[in-house]
Amino acid sequence: MKKALLLLFTISITFHSYGQTIPVQTDKYATTAKIWGFLKYYHPEVGKGKFNWDNQLIEILPKVKKAKNQQELSKTYLEWINSLGKIEVCKKCTSKENKDYFGKNFDLAWIKDSTFFSKELIAKLEFIEKNRFQGNHYYVSSSQGIGNAKIQNEPKYPYFIWKNEQLRMVSLFRYWNYIEYFFPYKYQMDKDWDIVLKESIPNFLNPASETDYHLAMLELIVNINDSHAYFSSNIISNHFGTNWIPVKFKIIDEKAIITDFYDFDLAKENDLQIGDVILAIDGKEIKTLLTENSKYINGSNASIKLKNASGKIFNGSNYSIKIKFERSGKIQEKNIKRYPFSELNHKSHINNNWKILDNNIGYINMGVLEKDNVKMVMDSLFNTKAIIFDIRNYPRGTMYAISEYLNKSPKEFAKFTVPDLTYPGKFNWTKTISCGRKNSKAYAGKVILLVNELTQSHAEYTAMCLQTAENAIIIGSQTSGADGNVNRIKLVGGFETMFTGIGIFYPNKKETQRIGIVPDIEIKPTIDGIRNGKDEVLDRAIQVASE
Repeated sequence: MKKALLLLFTISITFHSYGQTIPVQTDKYATTAKIWGFLKYYHPEVGKGKFNWDNQLIEILPKVKKAKNQQELSKTYLEWINSLGKIEVCKKCTSKENKDYFGKNFDLAWIKDSTFFSKELIAKLEFIEKNRFQGNHYYVSSSQGIGNAKIQNEPKYPYFIWKNEQLRMVSLFRYWNYIEYFFPYKYQMDKDWDIVLKESIPNFLNPASETDYHLAMLELIVNINDSHAYFSSNIISNHFGTNWIPVKFKIIDEKAIITDFYDFDLAKENDLQIGDVILAIDGKEIKTLLTENSKYINGSNASIKLKNASGKIFNGSNYSIKIKFERSGKIQEKNIKRYPFSELNHKSHINNNWKILDNNIGYINMGVLEKDNVKMVMDSLFNTKAIIFDIRNYPRGTMYAISEYLNKSPKEFAKFTVPDLTYPGKFNWTKTISCGRKNSKAYAGKVILLVNELTQSHAEYTAMCLQTAENAIIIGSQTSGADGNVNRIKLVGGFETMFTGIGIFYPNKKETQRIGIVPDIEIKPTIDGIRNGKDEVLDRAIQVASE
């Protein structure tokens, strides 16, 4: 019986023809996705925009399906490539230029895969790589300023219907190749990007419903492990639920601790208090809910994924849920209400942008401080014994102005990798970036930076800059681990997403993506601290400042 099942399984994933073995549809589609993307960004005639490239994919897929062995598959690809026009020898491509390439991200080894490709096809693909398109590419350009890739001239298909298999494959293959060639951190993913492609193809080929298709898109995007990446739609929102409980919470030790209110009156009506520890929802423990939804929660690391899990844990379509919670040492159960978010009377707590605390310690809320106020604030805090810069938020572009007060001379703090559009998939190192200026009267006190999972992107970049101060200390917990300018793209159907478009490193080329800004003193909020209304991270910073 076991042998019969094994034989059936083998037949289901491969077929034999003329002594050759070739995987079935998933693997053929995977190789097609790679060749289609390679030709899109490398073939000179395609790069000029001479073809409707989506239609080219739609036309080639039926031929790929019919291929019965390696010979037929390679012939199909070769005929396709030859139909695109003659490729001239590119002298510029072989010239030796002094380019400082980042070595970890680039990989075109698949074009030499003799399992799928004939010698003639391999030679053709290698020739295209050596004589790739140079000049202004129709489908991608370099963003002004920093140089991240700008995806362009892609049909959006606003009237796309999910049952259209052809456009579902266009959507998958487009996105996969965006990441393949223009995501600087592909090498850091938890799962090999080639494996993600093979796992995604069945999900895009055979979704049982429109919701399944949208979930397949979300899962694909989550797989790049980038806090900048997201996918949202009305279908996704309705799947996870548009009704919210009226409180904010933080997940600590696989429990949800209420930390604040979206609506104080509704929280009081449901007898929800700050410090309540929610253990289970409708009979499911928080740990179970996190595990079940993990593949749909975006984030570069575990810290930010827990923060981003909020909408996948308590939300739902029903207007009430049953919670199991702990308060004052007692385990209780009760029903609470959920509400459309638009009905919650949410008020943001806006703190002053700066103040002087006891013991002559300065405090700056970096999420509120504006550029125009930097001089006044720094002058006011210049004689303090320490300044605490709270970066558990999104700063407002003040880092360079502040650094001029903190450093006696310019300090290097960051180095970038940017895509080389003359050799798609490769990234060049830029010159090292500095902040600060020559200033013999720089601030002499301690510089303390507060960070946590809310410290993301420009906030992390800000921390890197201010970290150059001579007496700088970072206190808090792991940051979001997503730095660098983003690539914004439209997907098939007009849906939006984005991903990090340039690499951000320290001057010594140490990564920040996924790792984040590493605290010198690690401290996280505790359940007791939340219950007692304490900001334990700030308290520790005040202690360090006072020492």
